[in-house]
Amino acid sequence: MKIVKLLSLIVISTLFVLTFFHQKVISMVLLPQYIEWAYTVEEKGLMAGKSLSERELSLAKEIGITNPEKIKIVYVEEVPFPHENFALKTLGEALGFIGEGIINNAQVFGYTIYVRNGFDLNKPKLAHELVHVLQMERMGLDNVVTQHFSDLAQYGYNNAPLEVEAFEANKKYSQDW
Repeated sequence: MKIVKLLSLIVISTLFVLTFFHQKVISMVLLPQYIEWAYTVEEKGLMAGKSLSERELSLAKEIGITNPEKIKIVYVEEVPFPHENFALKTLGEALGFIGEGIINNAQVFGYTIYVRNGFDLNKPKLAHELVHVLQMERMGLDNVVTQHFSDLAQYGYNNAPLEVEAFEANKKYSQDW
């Protein structure tokens, strides 16, 4: 009976700590893991991706990107996410990055834009992703990831400030090539 009480106390204590300190757990444990993984994904993309075309470079410059020549686009079957890390997978599901019925069509990792095969990366959609590259130039990948995760939890995807800025580019560059 003492073992059952002890195990119950441990489970309740763990749930209490996770409930009241989940933001600390996310910021101190999970975000550094995700950021480290994101740098690896960017590095792989920079080696495997294709450079922007002349008109894509022109668009990137117009958006204000300082180093558009560094940008690479990588076409993949599935936009990367660290599915093998249970904690990050759970966080991704909670924030709506991944999960049943969720298809991530494109995502920026530093100067690398990963695009799902079959996704039409037209001018407005590319402009959206290029704004995310601009944000990373301004703030750094670490800060963008940290802010974006926080914003997603607070505002949801459509109202997250970094996404709102990128959605403006969709509107501004709504005419396709």
